[in-house]
Amino acid sequence: MWYKILFLMVIVHTFYNSYSMTTVFAESKKVISKSKEAKVILYANEIDRKNGMYRDFEMKIDGGTRYFPYWINVTNPTYAPRILYNDLNEDGKKDLTIVLTKGYGTGVLDSEVHVLNKTQTSIGEIHEEILVDNPISVILKNVKTKLTQHEAVVSIGDKTTEIDIEKFQIPPDHLFNDVIFGSIVNFDVVDNHLVASVDGQITPAMFIGTIQITYEFKDKMYQAIKIEFKLD
Repeated sequence: MWYKILFLMVIVHTFYNSYSMTTVFAESKKVISKSKEAKVILYANEIDRKNGMYRDFEMKIDGGTRYFPYWINVTNPTYAPRILYNDLNEDGKKDLTIVLTKGYGTGVLDSEVHVLNKTQTSIGEIHEEILVDNPISVILKNVKTKLTQHEAVVSIGDKTTEIDIEKFQIPPDHLFNDVIFGSIVNFDVVDNHLVASVDGQITPAMFIGTIQITYEFKDKMYQAIKIEFKLD
């Protein structure tokens, strides 16, 4: 009799482990975004529940699978990867823009963009990832700033914006040494142009405006063609 009970316990244990392994495997690959128009499905192969991150992506596209092991995105569905489908390089073919969110919070939005242009190859048309000039690098090279207790100054080329901050009565020890850009970075497509928006702040909680960078496809990459500062 005892061996029958033992046999039954082994069967139950094996079934339970098999079910658990199947559940873990199913959770390790998940559809996190898709576009019917672009015929694209984006999967995360790893779910880091402890840190709330999707990692190790793969994309069903062009009748095959592309792998992006270093892409990451938060698991909060509000910030799911955005798939945009527009002709960014004006060649008559729509391109893919994938906007990932790597972090978010009060006064923080860390986004990353990937652009895949449709390209003709010997095996047919495929989507090839194209380099996008980093918006923070664009700002560092093209924007000059100054911050005092009285005003914040933002200069782009021959255009200078002066903002009176005395009226806000900010304690001097709360002010940064200079205007800071980078805690909020977002991407979108406007009129078939990739646009990056980077907020500028003068204290941990106070933002004064946004640098808006418009890109164009030039010399095999997306480069900034227009940089503007817009007051909040």
